[in-house]
Parts: sequence; C-alpha cells; structure tokens
Amino acid sequence: MTQSTINTALVKTALVTGAAKRLGRHIALELARSGWDIIVHYGHSEAEARETVLAIEAIGRRAVALQCDLADETAVRALLPAATLAMGQISCVVNSASLFDYDDAHSFSMNKLDAHMHANLAAPILLAQALYAATPADQQAVIINLLDQKLFNLNPDFLSYTISKAALQTATVMLAQSLAPKLRVVGLAPGITMVSGDQTPEGFAQAHTKTPLGKSSTPDDIAQAVCYLAQARAITGTTLVVDGGQHLISMQRDVMFTMH
Repeated sequence: MTQSTINTALVKTALVTGAAKRLGRHIALELARSGWDIIVHYGHSEAEARETVLAIEAIGRRAVALQCDLADETAVRALLPAATLAMGQISCVVNSASLFDYDDAHSFSMNKLDAHMHANLAAPILLAQALYAATPADQQAVIINLLDQKLFNLNPDFLSYTISKAALQTATVMLAQSLAPKLRVVGLAPGITMVSGDQTPEGFAQAHTKTPLGKSSTPDDIAQAVCYLAQARAITGTTLVVDGGQHLISMQRDVMFTMH
C-alpha cells in the first residue's frame, strides 16, 4: 500500500478527549462549526459533557457523550469501538484530556509519575492503535496530541506532567512513522491559554502578555489550529507550537508561579 492508494478525504467524525469543559470543549465546538460530528469524551464531568453535546447539536452537528477513565487500559481500549458504534467511522482523535498535578524533583513519587503516564501517554497511544485498526486500508485518519510549549523551554515545575508530555511528543514521531500512511499523527503545543491551578485571573492576564507577540494562545487559537491540522494532509510526525512565542522567553519557574 502506498500513499497514492490512500483516499485522504476524511469522514468528518472526531473523538475529542476531555471535551466536557475547558480547552477540550472549545476544540469540540470549533470542530463542529467546521463541519465535524463529535464524540464528547469525559471522565467525571457528565453534566458538562451533556451540555457540550447540546451546544454541538445547536450548531447543527451530531454529538454523543461517552465516559472513560483514561487511567484504565480496558476502558480506553473500549472507547473507540464504543464511539464507532455510536456515531459510525471515526477519522480524527484529539487527545486534549491531560492530568496536570504539581510535583518537582523534591516531591516526585513513582505513583505521581505513573498516574501522569497512564493518562497523558498510554491512553493516546492506545487510541492511536485503535484508530489504526478501525481505519479502512484505503483511507486516512489523524491523531492530534495536545502537548505544551514548555517542552521547548523547560523549567523544573510539574516534573511528572512534563515528562509525560515529553514522552508523548516522542511517541507522536514514532507513531507517525509506524502508522503511516493510514494515520497522520501530529502534536500541538499551546502556551498559557486558560487559568490553571491557584492562578488568579489578574495573574493569568499579566502572564498572558509575556510573549514576543504580546499575547499567548487563546482557546480559539488552539481550536482553530486543531481544525487546520485535522485537514492538513501533508503534516505528520511534527509539532505545531501555538503560543505567541512564549517558548522563546526563558523562565526559571512555571509562569503560574511567577505571576499570581
């Protein structure tokens, strides 16, 4: 099988993990506005997931909410088949859901690392495996992995989270090599995009301006980039950094600790 035998016209149904709220919701809604039907994955936020489904249906697209614990291998392996049963063939998986708990070199534990690796690395790999198996031999699908600009500008905060995202970036390249031409696999690295942890709105607003372009990424910026990558047939095995240039400015601590 060669690239010339692949039909790159996508069936426009996408599974978006963590789509019940925050950035995943923005991505799901923007994909819907771009003509995609959406599987709204959620972990615990059932009410918010159902609200997202209603918002997508109001746009005029189909949607369904599916629950899955991304730390549970059996549940993750069942997610894409359940999505296919509910909505038909899936041609895009956006791995937006992430565990983001604080640790550093002093507070690190194997349990903390293991939790991040399950949710942030193993689940996206299992979903890529499942999408490859479900994609017909003459068609092409895409995986979009949400990463982080800090991979290009390291600081010592959020050690386990950062390691898991660094591993996912490496997996993005290796999966792109292994699963082509049926799958494209790409990374998308946002900058500071939404208030996180105990950051105040004022601290977030100040931190958001500390980039060469005078602003970091917005949820709309990230959602629009997802829509672009979903259709960009010549892009695979690489990462698009969408952060206003935040990764170009070295910081000794994570931005959420430098501006409260």
